[in-house]
Amino acid sequence: MGSATHGVRRALTFWRRSIQARVVASTLLLSATVVGIVGAFLMQQTRDGLVDNRVDQVIAEAENETTDARERLSSALGTDVNESRQQEDLVAPIISRGSARGFAVILSPAAAPGGRLEDGGAQFTRGLDLSSVPGTLQEHFEQPAATSWTFTTIRTTREVTGLPQGPGIVVGSQVTLPADNETYTLYYLYSLDEESETLDLVGRALLTAGALLLLLVAGLAWLVTRQVVTPVRMARRVAERLAAGQLQERLRVTGEDDLARLATSFNQMASNLQKQIRQLEELSRLQRRFVSDVSHELRTPLTTVRMASDVLHDARTSFDPGTKRAAELLQTELDRFETLLADLLEISRFDAGAAVLESEDVNLVHVAHRVVDLTRALAEQRDTRVIVHEPGHPCLAEADVRRVERILRNLVTNAIDHAESRDIHVFVGGDDHSAAIAVRDHGVGLGPGESAMVFNRFWRSDPARARTSGGTGLGLSISLEDTHLHGGWLQAWGRPGEGSQFRLTLPRRLNEQLRHSPLPLVPVDALESA
Repeated sequence: MGSATHGVRRALTFWRRSIQARVVASTLLLSATVVGIVGAFLMQQTRDGLVDNRVDQVIAEAENETTDARERLSSALGTDVNESRQQEDLVAPIISRGSARGFAVILSPAAAPGGRLEDGGAQFTRGLDLSSVPGTLQEHFEQPAATSWTFTTIRTTREVTGLPQGPGIVVGSQVTLPADNETYTLYYLYSLDEESETLDLVGRALLTAGALLLLLVAGLAWLVTRQVVTPVRMARRVAERLAAGQLQERLRVTGEDDLARLATSFNQMASNLQKQIRQLEELSRLQRRFVSDVSHELRTPLTTVRMASDVLHDARTSFDPGTKRAAELLQTELDRFETLLADLLEISRFDAGAAVLESEDVNLVHVAHRVVDLTRALAEQRDTRVIVHEPGHPCLAEADVRRVERILRNLVTNAIDHAESRDIHVFVGGDDHSAAIAVRDHGVGLGPGESAMVFNRFWRSDPARARTSGGTGLGLSISLEDTHLHGGWLQAWGRPGEGSQFRLTLPRRLNEQLRHSPLPLVPVDALESA
């Protein structure tokens, strides 16, 4: 059962992905429909032609036999022979000729209304079943009538050589016997075996020709679609290699047709993209180098300014109020500038690929409590409480504890900055494969699409909003880079006016692929309200 399901799935996948298979199948289906319609029309025309020709032939022959019988009867005197003798003389030569020519004969006296040939009195070809004459034709000749015919099925009571069987035509004509001056009906039964054999032969020929034609059409469709699809498949493979970073890949151009012009345009596009990508890579490299150089060059003057600021800050009690306030502001802004400079240096290390992990088993429950203790003063300043919800068991992950603490500290300070004096909840969870921390606030929230942009460098949902926590605008960007370094997830959810939730998920072991998170991204209270 499993192998059959797998085979069906593979067939459906091949059908969805293969243009060539769909084109060949569609062409074959349409061709089969057309061949079927044309074949049915030809068979109908052939059958009608054969039957019409056979009807004309048997009617003419029956008329000749009836005319000959009437001539013989007209030359005979009614008193010369009795009735039985005259019937025998009339029908015997016709039966003899019918045996030679392949038709059967019945001579029947006029029947009473509702009577049948089987009731007796009829003379006929030996071995013929009298029910071969349809009742409708017998009813037609209950009264004097002109020659008439109909289709029938000829039956026999025993095997007789030369006697027709199967589908046939019965022709009826009336004669008058001089012996008793009574009207008799002659029924001539002709077989349609030859016509049936001809139709079978024509049908087999049409079926064979149709099958060969369908095979030819399928082969032509496959060949034509292959000529079109093959360059497309080559272009797909080259496009995949270009997307994988092999920018030197190009299509081979042969000929001057539309496909060759398409390949030329594709190669030109790839060359332009390669040029643009290299320019962007060079620009990015120069930008990273500039940030790194500036950050390092600023450290020396910053150290000097810091020394001067410390001297002024320590002596601020001897200054007048205005100078004292200036010294305090200088110290605060220098602290923020040093933090910004440190973040820029960290970003430059990420961009240069120089960041490394110092991994160990980390209990996220302990990390959450440490970060909450470190940010308690800031939370109290904003009249906000940070509450930790722990699962009651260790939530372990192999990680760099310094980077994990920095991620969680950025998330908590960001929540404090936007909580609007409402409680902040920190949830910790873990299982055998992963561990997670979620920070939930009930502040301003995030608008549609902002959950992805919130990790951009220096991004703000509201540019007019001040950073009351003294952040640099790089915290969430650095947190995302730290998370990627661990092979984890850092995701955000939010609704305007309902707050937001940030979730950090780390694999239990480094280099393991994450498949799920032990904590939901959308808060339970948000689901309940929805």
